[in-house]
Amino acid sequence: MEQLVSLCKRRGFIFQGSEIYGGLAGTFDYGPLGVALKNNIKNLWWKQFVENRTDMYGFDAAILMNQKVWQASGHVGGFSDPLVECSNCKSRFREDQIDTSKCPSCGKEGTFGQARQFNMMFKTNVGAVENEDSVSYLRPETAQGMFVNFKNILDTFHPKLPFGMAQIGKAFRNEIAPRDFIFRVREFEQMEIEYFVDPRNEKTVNEIFDALFEEQMSFLKKIGLDSNKIHKIEVPAEDRAHYSKRSVDTEYDFPFGQKELLGLAYRTDYDLSAHMSSSGVDLTYFDEENKDRFVPHCIEPTFGLDRLILAVLSDAYKVDGEGEDARVFLAIPPAISPIKICVSPLVKNKDGLVLKARELFNDLKKSFGAVVWDDNGNIGKRYRRQDEIGTPFCVVVDFDTLGENPELLDTVTIRHRDTGEQERVAIKDLKKYIEDKIN
Repeated sequence: MEQLVSLCKRRGFIFQGSEIYGGLAGTFDYGPLGVALKNNIKNLWWKQFVENRTDMYGFDAAILMNQKVWQASGHVGGFSDPLVECSNCKSRFREDQIDTSKCPSCGKEGTFGQARQFNMMFKTNVGAVENEDSVSYLRPETAQGMFVNFKNILDTFHPKLPFGMAQIGKAFRNEIAPRDFIFRVREFEQMEIEYFVDPRNEKTVNEIFDALFEEQMSFLKKIGLDSNKIHKIEVPAEDRAHYSKRSVDTEYDFPFGQKELLGLAYRTDYDLSAHMSSSGVDLTYFDEENKDRFVPHCIEPTFGLDRLILAVLSDAYKVDGEGEDARVFLAIPPAISPIKICVSPLVKNKDGLVLKARELFNDLKKSFGAVVWDDNGNIGKRYRRQDEIGTPFCVVVDFDTLGENPELLDTVTIRHRDTGEQERVAIKDLKKYIEDKIN
């Protein structure tokens, strides 16, 4: 884990938030390569769960909402973790994360008092006057923004059940003890779906639940996660959230242990009914075929984007060889790798090579976007550098490209990241070759 965190800093994936001021616990900034990886995962998710379906409606709700939303959803009264405080050093911890009676901070025994509930929502005020009416919260989840817009989707698009609403967005939780790099943080990004179903056919509801789980597994496969590290956990009734009739957690073998990666919950009609009761607005669905109204039930697949990124990076981190000759590389699937192609002249002080390589670079850049130029150092050092950031293809223009060997005129060397193998490909076939590999 330390090696991975070091690579993320050194190569521009992820930095500590507010680093020059000593940092801010539980916050991280994504550098150029981290942003590229994050956007690639988001785009792949959006394509699979929204663009490729005919029953899904994309959404982007505001982060700040009327405080009544959070009162109705139960977050104001119950979105809490058990907190304990050391009477000696005043350090605070989540009670369920303390294994012994000894304080992890100062080492003293028996210094913890009675646990108390700590609400994790970030509270703020909206407007120029601060009073009870101006209170709002940074949303702790993206789901409620979709529930309170359920009626807008019905009135605007008139969808037939079943249908879903999908959203990617920031959420905020004032974690007592953020930890494990970007696994548990105070500002994070979620990719969530609220999929509305007719509760009167239990068999169909169960089939939809299982199909959504399989869709989650399909997505994890696309981003390259090892299936042997993925675990399906049926959550027992006593451990489920109060609104859930059935919950399945997907856990993953992170370097620090098996932890939750995805969630899938059958939330029944809890949220729509709560908002309908609180707001007085009718959130029922009219069944035109049977001429009756009812409150739809909801199945919620949820993805933590930061945790997915951590899983991808930890799974992709490979070391080939030992000692000083060891080669570190990120075996990220080409479809989501931050950089797809690196173009280089074999040597940088030969005008003919550089000119040809620049022409090729400009052409590939127009087609693939995520293409970089690298002529710094010898070719071996360039390969190592690109390996560490997960670039799957290094394209090298050499003297054979220019015709030193007539049989290899207008061909280039492609070096593959995972195996280190090289092959010659004609420039005219290069785009097709790389497209096929990426897809």
